[in-house]
Amino acid sequence: MLAIKLQRIGKKHHPSYRLVVAEKRSKMAAPPVEDLGSYHPLTKVAALNKERVAHWVKMGAQPTLTVHNLLVAHGALSLPKKTVKTRKKAKAGEGAAVGAAAASADKEKMAGTAAAAQ
Repeated sequence: MLAIKLQRIGKKHHPSYRLVVAEKRSKMAAPPVEDLGSYHPLTKVAALNKERVAHWVKMGAQPTLTVHNLLVAHGALSLPKKTVKTRKKAKAGEGAAVGAAAASADKEKMAGTAAAAQ
């Protein structure tokens, strides 16, 4: 299945991306099927070939969530934006406290079963 996705081409701390059509499961360094444009997130400038984007969407290529929202913002797609869901990372204190509580509960169970066996 083909996907329209971003391929990073920038230097360290200076990201820039190509908008490419590639196999959905391919590595990002793999050669794309077609290059559709570029996007520079620091300046928010996008150069898109809207005709080719419309062609590939018509042919069944699925844009990723970020690319979908980028295409909507720049007028290449006339659909509503999709929400991008991200996972929240557990805070260092909370994760350690939960892990320590679970470990102590396991130790108590082991001690209880050892006492019952005697």
